[in-house]
Amino acid sequence: MRDPSALQVESFLEMMSAERGAAANTLQSYERDLSDARAFLNGRGVRLTEAASGDLSAYLAHLAGQGFAPSSQARRLSALRQFYRFLYGEGLRGDDPTGILDAPRKGRALPKTLSVEDVGRLIERAAAEAAEPGPDLLVRRRLHALVELLYATGMRVSELVSLPASVLSQAGRFLVVRGKGNKERLVPLSRAAIAALAAYGEALAAGTGDDPATGDFLFPAKSREGHLPRQVFARDLKALAGRAGIRAASLSPHVLRHAFASHLLQNGADLRAVQELLGHADISTTQIYTHVLEERLHALVQAHHPLAKQAKKPD
Repeated sequence: MRDPSALQVESFLEMMSAERGAAANTLQSYERDLSDARAFLNGRGVRLTEAASGDLSAYLAHLAGQGFAPSSQARRLSALRQFYRFLYGEGLRGDDPTGILDAPRKGRALPKTLSVEDVGRLIERAAAEAAEPGPDLLVRRRLHALVELLYATGMRVSELVSLPASVLSQAGRFLVVRGKGNKERLVPLSRAAIAALAAYGEALAAGTGDDPATGDFLFPAKSREGHLPRQVFARDLKALAGRAGIRAASLSPHVLRHAFASHLLQNGADLRAVQELLGHADISTTQIYTHVLEERLHALVQAHHPLAKQAKKPD
């Protein structure tokens, strides 16, 4: 007989997809985490749907003993919290056993980023390669357009590779991005991004390269999703970094997203504005960049505060 807990997990995932618009990657992550917890609890003779706070504490201790990082433990606990809140809301449990559990403490990790100079070198290399004639022109112009769009908008890589083909027919310097939970936001495009996008569109219309020239997506590919897989973009980006003289291990699409946010803040952008551009639902997520603001404020005080100026005067 099938474990009833497995059926409840399926119902939970269906709810997250239908009602909250959770992305496929998010659903897969929830499923993996809940399956792991269910396997551990079954070993203790306890069903996932019937677990008490002590059982879940034992599971978290098990993860710590296995060497899981605090961030990984916190992610598993977050999945459990969502699941038990679902059970409570559906009347399948009268309590939430995660309510008294504390998330494992984790250090505040600063996001990896690139300097303005390194981003400039990366884009210059992509632009130079996109301007060269050759049979793989579409691939080179695609990479140039991807890099320009990512640094101009700070989009998530999943948002970028799944942009609709209709983007090519849009006029103007703004782009509508569909993010997490199917929420839409408006992001501005730089002139360089618009130009790279137009050049890519010309190559796409010409039908050069191996990828299909038609489809629902701006970056179509012969993949299960119908668009360029994010792993392929990440691979091509690392290769481009190597050719530009940038350490490839330090670069990923997410690092370019961080560079977008950090460079905006360094140049005086408001944290709330960056939150909107990144598509963060909560300002607390954007606050990982407060170190940039702290550096900027320190420089501002040192440059303009009267006491700081007095301290610089020679004896």
